[in-house]
Amino acid sequence: MSKHTLFVCRSCHHASEERAKEQPADGARLLEQLKYLSTGQYPSDHFAIQPVACLWTCDKPCAAAFSAPHKPTYLFTNLPVYEAAAALLEFGQRYRERKTGNVPWEEFPKLLQSASIAKIPAVGR
Repeated sequence: MSKHTLFVCRSCHHASEERAKEQPADGARLLEQLKYLSTGQYPSDHFAIQPVACLWTCDKPCAAAFSAPHKPTYLFTNLPVYEAAAALLEFGQRYRERKTGNVPWEEFPKLLQSASIAKIPAVGR
């Protein structure tokens, strides 16, 4: 099966005050949660978690995107830092299981239904 990837913006920050305090970026915190959960309750052995420098959604942090060959890419923004990891991993399992990558809206984890979402068509079809 093709490799699926969860891209996570490691530089996302919800508040400019946090940048001034030199606290870890919200995106870096989300990555930590994803790595922690992916080794336990939500194994991610079927998709890679890939940090990226920036996903250019700075006005809607935190951001993450699922992508795989011949499947649409799902971009999630406005993710709550500490609650989003489990929902993203749950969505990732559903995304990977679908041959076309199309996940019905009603099967999105509730938390992700309140995020800003973009579905980008697959390339190469």
